[in-house]
Amino acid sequence: MSALEKPNPYTVALEQLDRAAAVAGLPAAVRDILSQPKNEIIINFPVRMDSGEYKMFKGYRVQHSNILGPYKGGIRYHEQVSLDEVKALASWMTYKCALHDIPFGGGKGGIKFTPRHHS
Repeated sequence: MSALEKPNPYTVALEQLDRAAAVAGLPAAVRDILSQPKNEIIINFPVRMDSGEYKMFKGYRVQHSNILGPYKGGIRYHEQVSLDEVKALASWMTYKCALHDIPFGGGKGGIKFTPRHHS
């Protein structure tokens, strides 16, 4: 990997899960459950722009875990957002809520576009 390439965020999240599971003595079944989101949704949708033309956008919604409560997490708007990034962010939200004893599970959304280029 070159210095300009960023690691895949979902791969990083899985590596972190593996290290934490080993330290905590987590059963393999629990580690397997936490390694995959409960739901992944990819949507392509049209938006009518100010000019009247329609442009297609891609969106993602990942619901990682709701074992501790309903899914919590916002939406990321960025031209390079990816499913793997949203999966990682949703899983990190699950762990953050669990570590702080907040009764929510992790979720995250993303829309692939450049916000500053649109009204």
